[in-house]
Amino acid sequence: MNYTQPSLEWLEDPQIFRVNRIDAHSDHWFYEKIDHLKLDDDMPLKQNLNGSWRFSYSENPSLRIKDFYKENFDISGFDYIEVPGHIQLQGYDKCQYINTMYPWEGHDELRPPHISKTYNPVGSYVTFFNIKEDLKNKQTFISFQGVETAFYVWVNGDFVGYSEDTFTPSEFDITRYLKDGENKLAVEVYKRSSASWIEDQDFWRFSGIFRDVYLYAIPETHISDIFVKTDLSAYFTNAKLNAALKMVGNENTKIKAYLEDATGNKIVEVKDIPFNKELTFSLDVENVKLWSAEEPNLYELYIIVEKSDNSLVEVIKQKVGFRHFEMKNKVMYLNGKRIVFKGVNRHEFSARSGRSITKEDMLWDIKFIKRHNINAVRTSHYPNQSLWYKLCDEYGVYLIDETNLESHGSWQKMGQCEPSWNVPGNLPEWQAAILDRAASMLERDKNHPSVLIWSCGNESYAGEDIFQMSEYFRRADPSRLVHYEGVTRNRDFDKTSDMESRMYAKAVEIEEYLNNNPQKPYISCEYMHSMGNSTGGMIKYTELEDKYLMYQGGFIWDYGDQALYRKLPSGKETLSYGGDFTDRPSDYNFSGNGLVYANREASPKAQEVKYLYQNIKLFPDKNGVTIKNNNLFINADKFDLYYKVEKEGVLIKDGITKASVSAGEEKYLGLPFGDYKCSEELVFTVSLILAEDTLWASKGHEIAFGQKIYERKEAIKVTSTPTLKVVHGDVNIGVHGKDFKVIFSKQEGGIVSLRYSGKEFITRTPKTYYWRATTDNDRGNKHEFKCAGWLSASICQKYVDFSMEEQVDKVILHYTYELPTIPTTNVKINYEVTSDNSIKVNIAYNGVEGLPMLPVLGMNFRFLSEFNSFSWYGMGPEENYIDRAEGAKLGIYSSTPLENLSKYLVPQECGNRIGTRWLTVKNEKCEGIKFSYEKSPFEFSVLPYNYMELENALHIEDLPPVNFTNINIIGKQMGVGGDDSWGAPVLPEFCIDSSKDLEYSFIISNI
Repeated sequence: MNYTQPSLEWLEDPQIFRVNRIDAHSDHWFYEKIDHLKLDDDMPLKQNLNGSWRFSYSENPSLRIKDFYKENFDISGFDYIEVPGHIQLQGYDKCQYINTMYPWEGHDELRPPHISKTYNPVGSYVTFFNIKEDLKNKQTFISFQGVETAFYVWVNGDFVGYSEDTFTPSEFDITRYLKDGENKLAVEVYKRSSASWIEDQDFWRFSGIFRDVYLYAIPETHISDIFVKTDLSAYFTNAKLNAALKMVGNENTKIKAYLEDATGNKIVEVKDIPFNKELTFSLDVENVKLWSAEEPNLYELYIIVEKSDNSLVEVIKQKVGFRHFEMKNKVMYLNGKRIVFKGVNRHEFSARSGRSITKEDMLWDIKFIKRHNINAVRTSHYPNQSLWYKLCDEYGVYLIDETNLESHGSWQKMGQCEPSWNVPGNLPEWQAAILDRAASMLERDKNHPSVLIWSCGNESYAGEDIFQMSEYFRRADPSRLVHYEGVTRNRDFDKTSDMESRMYAKAVEIEEYLNNNPQKPYISCEYMHSMGNSTGGMIKYTELEDKYLMYQGGFIWDYGDQALYRKLPSGKETLSYGGDFTDRPSDYNFSGNGLVYANREASPKAQEVKYLYQNIKLFPDKNGVTIKNNNLFINADKFDLYYKVEKEGVLIKDGITKASVSAGEEKYLGLPFGDYKCSEELVFTVSLILAEDTLWASKGHEIAFGQKIYERKEAIKVTSTPTLKVVHGDVNIGVHGKDFKVIFSKQEGGIVSLRYSGKEFITRTPKTYYWRATTDNDRGNKHEFKCAGWLSASICQKYVDFSMEEQVDKVILHYTYELPTIPTTNVKINYEVTSDNSIKVNIAYNGVEGLPMLPVLGMNFRFLSEFNSFSWYGMGPEENYIDRAEGAKLGIYSSTPLENLSKYLVPQECGNRIGTRWLTVKNEKCEGIKFSYEKSPFEFSVLPYNYMELENALHIEDLPPVNFTNINIIGKQMGVGGDDSWGAPVLPEFCIDSSKDLEYSFIISNI
């Protein structure tokens, strides 16, 4: 649409979403000189306008400064603001996080396409620029890479245009508005427009100019658009490159093109193609090196525009990846091999700058992704910055590129599907807008080999409008497939999606689909809702990869926590979530679902993902290792194979070798572990590590491992001499040994003093407990309602019986506790003090029918905070649980209580380790206690806080000052779950049946 005067009515008209905006095009750079190619995106024909702009804020349109765009308007009273950036992170408006409901719920009664008149923040931006020499006397455009949500543009007082669609470029021809000397650019940005109804993603609701702004000029003859397609031969050995160009300018020009491989060798070229507004050419390539996430081979296509005298007009360098993606017999294949997506959903996000992320942020992300065996990303739920696609091409990551469309709140209310006023649905007035969004994404990203699938958006129900979008994708680009999950809500439009895509379907539900005549390959576009301490039971999904040909993986929700830094009254910064900014409505910490914390630190959940996503499976035994290479294209010999043997956690032998196992094959490799005839525990570990540095990790980085444990054949026998002295009192029983004294109370019901070499360790009588600080998943499935009796049992248990017996070399004390459950049950605790100055603790829970699931059976020891370091021989290094321990290794590790407190947005159960053989806790003088397993390994955590302190805190900063070290020796704890965070329970096999007896024991000794 072309208009010369702006109108605020456009903000509420879904049919007006672009005014004077040029058509979308490929994201290639172009140059006037060959030696400019090395400048990449800093091309001389580009002028960056990022920086400090003048700014005025208004809460609604009626309060805005209407004439600010005029050339002679005095802006001396305007503030300064940084571009790119969100206004909410620079002192204006309010940060607000919402998941599905619209942000005006409870404030305004609205229906599409209308918006509030009283609250619609307006940002009035002004900057001044002089055209740099390289751009002068050329046709010049202005490019806004991302503006949220709708904006008007003026240059030197003249209206230029209007645009919506927050996440794709909006570009305008401003040639006729420019003048010599200083030029004034004015931009008026509105937080809300009719587009807000279809940008209801699960994220922070920001506004402003949050991506780059720049000018660019084009040569007199210019290639305005390129579409490169690659066709591969039947056996994927040879290829044909087909390029379609759109050109503007001087017709007295010609084209030549050539292709270079990664070493810079020119391998094929074409010359003397005459100018045409639309032209095509082809290049045949023999012995082509294919692109994949495993081997992201890229070629460089050079396209040169010349005059008839062969003088250069324009040169373009376009990276090309040769790959073929198809669906065949209801299975997706890449380069002839069945593909499995080992993916994550990723929002663009920074704790300091929101969605205005930097190249450094993106590099950190893609390196983390590659290091953790993640091979695919869904750009949830909008097109990302163009640089991200270039990095995915280069590093090797598959992409589902998702259209900026979500209208979740228009069809789902309070968890129920109610689409009576869903948009876009079948409404013709919305169709053009969403098709424009699809075209803007496709046209920009079409040359990136990393993009395998176009997605029609997210959680917008289904209807004719979205179906037409899918048909557009198929017409415009048959080389890719089309995804849309929303058809699961309305099967009348099932043909919208080429694949069966579901969110949070349980593994058993996926199997039910795959076992009942499936018509499409299956992917989980979202699964493993990783909110807080989560991602348990992931193996139930990944084990489907080898079981069903039509199961082709999924995308974890999600990559990173969306939390923002906020300064507390104390001046300290903290990561904050929805509601912390007095934003209402809010969905609070529901944005904290990341494998990565918001400050870009890895969370403990990433350990499990890395293991379950590894492409090569290793199964060692005493003589060697079985290697199953699930890569599609690369041999295992690309990596070094490191092997080691440990006895009781201590290295006794290791080495490095190579293993040649072709992609898709399985082979057994003998290894010189050695012959060990001993009763101690032996652990055989085999790892594949990088043989050389890569873009994303250094030589030696582990990409896969397997471990085989041969447990101790018999318990260690301790010899003792009868040196114990028993001191009987009316209230207390003392047991004394050499440099050892323990006092048991008949009143308190347990140990009240434990001293080694005169050092006291006990601050309170150790107590059993049956409740854990609820996780986000626990709260989501109302675990606290169903299991609240165990909290009472932990706090209010009653000591009811005591007895003791003295033997020659030991003293045994028996305590019984009654628990206030309905029906009641009891726990018996036996302390066996032996003459070697150790104490064996045996805890026996009496199972009773009719009680709710037991969260945990453990004993809490509260030491002073001076005991601030611990080591253990058990599963690690990161926290692990019975349903999230596949990626843990048996070994000896060390940490501190504070380091062990996981940085989940809401404090909750954390820091657990299973399979523990021994644990030592000590102070800086190396005074400390050792806990050892007696019959079978135990679980433990060492934290600065107990479960009640964690339970009561909404933020880490709400936790009290550290005064104690809490040592929890645990017989068993239920898993953490992760199927979803709003109702899914922990899987039954990872729960604790309270109707059955449960018993465990451990030994306390001096270190």
